[in-house]
Formats: sequence, structure tokens, C-alpha cells
Amino acid sequence: MQFLHDPRSIESRSFEIIETLLSGKGLHGPEKEVVKRAVHATADPDFADTIVFSKGSLSSGVCAVASSCNIITDVNMLRAGITKNRPGGVEAMCFVSDDDVKESARGSGITRSAAAMSKAAKLGLIDGSIVAIGNAPTALFEVIRLVQGGARPALIVGVPVGFVGAAESKEELEKIREVPFITNRGVKGGTPVAAAIVNALIKLANKPSPPSPLPVAVEG
Repeated sequence: MQFLHDPRSIESRSFEIIETLLSGKGLHGPEKEVVKRAVHATADPDFADTIVFSKGSLSSGVCAVASSCNIITDVNMLRAGITKNRPGGVEAMCFVSDDDVKESARGSGITRSAAAMSKAAKLGLIDGSIVAIGNAPTALFEVIRLVQGGARPALIVGVPVGFVGAAESKEELEKIREVPFITNRGVKGGTPVAAAIVNALIKLANKPSPPSPLPVAVEG
């Protein structure tokens, strides 16, 4: 059996294939980098057609990372998937396993991921942060509720996966105008997609001279 062994060669070949798959999609610049990473993480080129960037989302996310923002995640798996090669002061955090979050979730009859977002807000950690959700639609609904109540994250990366509430939560996210967001339409999504999007933003922020302002994709 003939196959590639070298990690760099494998990655290089993967992105060559992705470039072919994205040909003709009208993707350029930072938008294309984000989509490429999402497709690479999932082997699913459908994300090239379903990812939605709100106005200013890319520039807001990159500037937040460059300014050493926090990254709040809905599950620990997503926190673990965020690259360590990030600017100093950028901390990824997740509260889903905290005892008080578990107790709050049990007492309120909500998911731990939703309770974790509530805790982050109470600690004053939501404002100015990137909130990344790849697993729990309930967490995204809670963040939307918090935004409606005045919370102002720098960016919401909302790509939860599943047949119950995922597509609906992303539809609600597209309705907000107070906060920039990156999402995708439909039931697909997941932790790998959310991590890929966040890591793409970090990679853009790590560039010596990131373009300013960054091009913004048109919703569609």
C-alpha cells in the first residue's frame, strides 16, 4: 500500500485538494482561510456553501485575539482543540465541568453548557471575548439571550451540531445585529469546525502585518 508518511506532506496535499474543491466558490482572503480550515477539519466541502460571516466578524475576531481576549467555549473538548500557538494573554476557558455549574444546571433543568455560559457572564468574562460553541445549541441560545440582555462579546463562533435545536439556534444567531458572528446553516457543525474557525482567526492574528481592515464576506 502506497501512502504519505510525512505530516507536512500530508497537510500540504490536503490543502491542495481543498483548493481544488473550493475553486469557483468566490472565496478570497481571510474568509477563504477560515473556510479552508473548516473543510480541512471535517473533510466536508459543504461548509464552503454554508458558513456565514456577519459584517465585521473577521476583523473583530482577529483584533480581539491580537488584543489578548479570552475565548469562552461550550465544552472542554473545544477548549482543548484551540491551538496553544496564540498571542500571550489569550486564554481559552470552559466552565462546563465546574461543580457550581453542574448544580445550577440540575436545579434549573438546563444543560451544563448553557449554565456555563451564564456563569461566564456573571464573572464578567463574556464582554470582549470570543465565545465559541461547537456542540450545544442550548449554549448558543443562552448566549443569544445574554446578548439581548446587553452582553457584548467581541465575536460569537456559533456552529453547534445536531438534529435538535442546532439549525434553529443558528437561525436565531443570524438575526442579531448587536454582535458580530460566524456561523453555518443547517444541522452540521461540531467541535472540530468551531476549533478550526478559532484557530484560523489566531493564525491570522499571528501574521506579522495582518491586513486592516480585513475584507468582510457577504452573507449568503
